[in-house]
Amino acid sequence: MAKVDTIQSGTYFLVGIMEVVDSKKMQNFVKRPTVTRMVEDILGCKWSLSILQLIRQGINRPGAMERSIDGLTTKVLNERLKKLVNYGVLHRKAYPEIPPHVEYELTSFGQKLVNILDEIEKLNQELQVD
Repeated sequence: MAKVDTIQSGTYFLVGIMEVVDSKKMQNFVKRPTVTRMVEDILGCKWSLSILQLIRQGINRPGAMERSIDGLTTKVLNERLKKLVNYGVLHRKAYPEIPPHVEYELTSFGQKLVNILDEIEKLNQELQVD
């Protein structure tokens, strides 16, 4: 069932229709950030780069990640993992076990992004040599 809301702002009226939809349909309505914005966010966060490095090394469980990086809290780790999943860089794989078992892996987009980050690191090393 749809609900119609009308909001007046000055001389303009905003009419919106709110409807309950499942998350897959909702993805069509959510504006995805640009790749540039994603890269800025990932490069601007030391934890995101460290998490991506761990996943490339085969450390793909949150508990192992937290133990591998000094100073990384559970809260920050979960926030960064969620953001990387929302950006489409990582895929979250949950196993129906007790205790819960979750692993993260790079998506094809994530692999492309990591390759670009590798090239940036090579460029950085070349600049330091000169």
